[in-house]
Amino acid sequence: MELYLLQTFLTVATEKSFSRAGEKLLRTQPAVSLAIQRLENELGEKLIDRSGKDLLLTDAGRIVAEYARRFDNLRLDLENALAELRDNAAGRLVIGANESTTLYLLHHVERYRHTYPKIKVQVRRSLSSKVPAQLIDGDLELGLISYDPDDDRLVSTVIYRDHLAFVVSPEHRFAKRKSVSISELGMETFIAHNVISPYREVVVKEFQRRKVALNMDVEMPTVESIRRLVQRNEGVAFLPRMCVEQELGQGLLREVDVEELHVDRNIRLVYPARRALSHAARAFLELVRSNPLG
Repeated sequence: MELYLLQTFLTVATEKSFSRAGEKLLRTQPAVSLAIQRLENELGEKLIDRSGKDLLLTDAGRIVAEYARRFDNLRLDLENALAELRDNAAGRLVIGANESTTLYLLHHVERYRHTYPKIKVQVRRSLSSKVPAQLIDGDLELGLISYDPDDDRLVSTVIYRDHLAFVVSPEHRFAKRKSVSISELGMETFIAHNVISPYREVVVKEFQRRKVALNMDVEMPTVESIRRLVQRNEGVAFLPRMCVEQELGQGLLREVDVEELHVDRNIRLVYPARRALSHAARAFLELVRSNPLG
């Protein structure tokens, strides 16, 4: 079996289109279709259900796509290793992080690029809950998460200690207060992040325990959208302090202490315990450990 057939199939499965796969691979659509047919003939299985309007993988297709992805990861590892042999400072680093944890990487990436300018850095947007599995499967070398993965196949080190900040608009009735009680928050409209996280659960359970209504009438997909709505006094929110540090400094938001609710948020750099890290990943890990942010 030729590896390019697997690579072509993986691209089709990822793009969900023969034509888009052809554009990405710089091949014609007929050439892509022929490659898929050759692979199906070699394996003796139909990999793509062509009966409907949308491109769907068969059960066999899903299995082959998973193995094709693993082969592609190994190919990239090989290319990275050979690049490092040619030049000790060259290579590629892929880090997984979600929208908010990416902010904790910016300072480190800046220093890393100054020290190792030849290394290509890709911060891949990933759901925090998926990062451990992606590390174990080899999709990522390093990941950034805000919880303990509790998996002996992974090693994690805390690189930043943050906390959830209760933020309001400067026009809000609490803006001049240093602290409030949870009991005072029952009438507030909370702008919530619609991504489930352990920190959201901590807040929800504490409100439930104290029998105070938590009115999450608005849910948004990004921290940026939540921040902007709070600035416009459309509601209040709990957000990682790092994510609102600039707005707090500029007076666009106010942080108010909630007396009964102090939630620490430890940011962890995570990597596989039993797989050797590339030079690029080891260098990044050493850089972060030598100069944590907080």
